Amino acid sequence: MKILSTDQIYQSDNATIQNKSITSVDLMEHAANQCFKIIKKIVGSKKKAIYIFCGIGNNGGDGLVIARKLIEDQYTVSTYIVNFSNKRSPDFQVNYKRLIQLGANPIEINGNSAFPIINKDEIVIDAIFGIGIKRAPQGFVKEIIQHINNCNCFVISVDFPSGLYAETSVTDKESVIKSDHVLTFQNPKLAFFLPENKDFCKNWEVIDIGLDQHFINGLNTNFETIDNRKIESIYKPREKFTHKGTFGHSLIIGGSYGKIGAVVLASRSALKIGSGLVTAYIPKCGYQVLQSSNPEVMVEVDDENYLQYFNYKTISTVIGIGIGLGTHNKTKDGFAKFLKNNKLPLVIDADALNILALHKELWTLIPENSVLTPHPKEFERLVGKWKNDYEKLEFLMDFSARIKCVVILKGAYSVIAYQEKIFFNTTGNPALATAGSGDVLTGIITGLIAQNYSSIHASILGVYLHGKSADIAIQSKETMETFIASTGIEFLNEAIRSIHSEKMAL
Repeated sequence: MKILSTDQIYQSDNATIQNKSITSVDLMEHAANQCFKIIKKIVGSKKKAIYIFCGIGNNGGDGLVIARKLIEDQYTVSTYIVNFSNKRSPDFQVNYKRLIQLGANPIEINGNSAFPIINKDEIVIDAIFGIGIKRAPQGFVKEIIQHINNCNCFVISVDFPSGLYAETSVTDKESVIKSDHVLTFQNPKLAFFLPENKDFCKNWEVIDIGLDQHFINGLNTNFETIDNRKIESIYKPREKFTHKGTFGHSLIIGGSYGKIGAVVLASRSALKIGSGLVTAYIPKCGYQVLQSSNPEVMVEVDDENYLQYFNYKTISTVIGIGIGLGTHNKTKDGFAKFLKNNKLPLVIDADALNILALHKELWTLIPENSVLTPHPKEFERLVGKWKNDYEKLEFLMDFSARIKCVVILKGAYSVIAYQEKIFFNTTGNPALATAGSGDVLTGIITGLIAQNYSSIHASILGVYLHGKSADIAIQSKETMETFIASTGIEFLNEAIRSIHSEKMAL
């Protein structure tokens, strides 16, 4: 699903009004009615008090429609107008009059107004500001935002948390609503995916408000989410007359004394995701471990306790490298020689990334369309510190373009950068924050490239399935604490089955 810029959102609104021959008031009515339906489910009891805070723009107009709908449905509602300007939008004024005609008189909050006392078991609906705000709220508006935040009640934001910027970092975190649930219109917003905004949008969901999808499909965007339709378009079911040679040969290079388990996980996940053949190239100390734990995996060995020669004989389709590798000086030298001689696509992780960070002259030796899978600290070692999450995204796109590779920044909403495009993954949960999780992802992506997926498609599908396996595991039998990296491999089958079921539902 596309993540639109603020300007593109406004363009989509206008295109819908033009192309569908509806008024902006009708569009507001429909959008707010969709919110109303969900709010009813969230609130539950009609005895629970609801406080709706409306600005004087179109976001406030949405809030007024929601207030009217809830009142008509016999909910206990108090409506407040945060009167920060004399310039009320036309659609706000229409819905203000409709609310008055219903007999519900909103209370205006100005500089000298007392704020309502809100208990922690009551509900606040935030409709003060939308996506257009570019300056931090000040004065009594900031005070009402702080008052709402200090009530510790459940807060629902309409489209966007008030005070949050849509495309830049906030300048005053005390002037932003801390929303528990955001009901956002038509497409997700970029701000939702950035760690720096985690306190302002704890949960969010996209509501289809009927914008012109044909127009949206024609817009060029730098940011997208990875959704079911994207995965269904990438995934390639197996045909009847294929054989193991059809699905490639993955070579996993890594391991050192005490870190052979990383290669066990990566090679097992490459097998589990469907690579026809898998070979592990490891130090001699790991030979028995690999052969006994993964009998389907072939093994070649290097020096006793670490890699230095990189003189494997396997002719593979793709190479996953770096897991458990270590940074011994002889390993570094051997890795540099490997890069000079290798022409195959790589999936580069862990200590291979750390060596690249120390020796940036090696970047030119990375084959085009390889995949790098750093976590935030590894990425920082490669490119330096960033000021905020928006600059981090710029660093990702610049780095990906410079080395002509796919870069996956692992974490919540793992970010995939490729050719000036950013994809945000929407599967996964904190259970994946466990030792070996990255090794499993390296194996999955390596195994997918072996099966002739392009590097970008293997990255998108691999990150999605890795996260999906954790989601399914937590929904079925595991807890966040008991999930371990190998659990993710165990549930890959269910993650792949989910693609089939989603395809049937489309």
